[in-house]
Amino acid sequence: MLYHLLYPLRDFIFAFNIFRYISFRAAMACLTAFLLSLVFGGPLIKKLKELKIGEKINKADSLKLDDLHRHKQSTPTMGGILILGAVIVSTLLWADITNRCIWIVLFSTLWLGLTGFADDYLKQVKKKAKGLAPGLKLASQVILGLILGIILIINSQHNVKLDIPFLKGASLDLDGLYILFVILVISGSSNAVNLTDGLDGLAIGIVVMVGIAFSVLSYVSGNINLSNYLLIPYIKGAGELTIFCAGIIGAGLGFLWFNCYPASVFMGDVGSLALGGAIGTVALLIKKEMLLIIVGGIFVLEALSVILQVGYFKLTKKRIFRIAPLHHHFQFLNWPENKVIVRFWIIAGMLALFSLVTLKIR
Repeated sequence: MLYHLLYPLRDFIFAFNIFRYISFRAAMACLTAFLLSLVFGGPLIKKLKELKIGEKINKADSLKLDDLHRHKQSTPTMGGILILGAVIVSTLLWADITNRCIWIVLFSTLWLGLTGFADDYLKQVKKKAKGLAPGLKLASQVILGLILGIILIINSQHNVKLDIPFLKGASLDLDGLYILFVILVISGSSNAVNLTDGLDGLAIGIVVMVGIAFSVLSYVSGNINLSNYLLIPYIKGAGELTIFCAGIIGAGLGFLWFNCYPASVFMGDVGSLALGGAIGTVALLIKKEMLLIIVGGIFVLEALSVILQVGYFKLTKKRIFRIAPLHHHFQFLNWPENKVIVRFWIIAGMLALFSLVTLKIR
């Protein structure tokens, strides 16, 4: 919005020429989202407490896990509203709002945010322990994936070929399977972040690191000179996604101010589902779907731990891990919660850094 209001004035006031630079607008979006989270975080937490929207610990999944997390009882949840608000406002303020990519990623984020909100609302307000039925939650993700897949296919600038990391000029043509692949990316990424959101600051800290990596990837993908130099697909208009990713970074850091151990608020499904879907959508738009496996490696491991645990137990009646998702397994090995969180952050940071290194490994 500010881009359209102030950049045209560059002919009269040269200083406004700075709005042409994505790097400047991304930095400002990050700062805006961070300040919005800090300013409105306290009042939102207070309001959630008044409404008695708090975490329920007795989930009957594991008595030991309940004991480990007893101190989290009644901690306000649904704080993801703060993250989404800060991301959306900062993006609309600093991005080129005529850009197709911006509206697609905002649509995806809002769609899954509303899905997560419905789940949290049923749990917290209507007191339905299971929240939104798993089938309905999955159906929402599938429908979104179907819509995005159709949008991307009919867009003349988008192709259904997957860029293969590490290999020069290598790609995989999915052809008729592309929509199914989009559904898999959206549902997989949103659920993976949701599964990781189990310890104070764990998920949002990793989301920030993934956001940093994807802000760089979006910038180079939308810059024809850099993309040609690095031998990666050039995506017209993808550079504006740098601003959206910067908004996630700023909002995430602002939320982490309140969510770090010991947490004063949790993001809930309204935050985790939306952020996971946003990451997946950005990966699709900039043709870095395969690289998402590396960038979000912790999310992948968390999801795989659940899949393997459930599948192995059904076959053998035995468990691979003490408990799933993976972060709880390490708690059961007597790792302090803050140690699990920081070590997972370190691994996530290294994976994000390595994902950027792959740009030169061709």
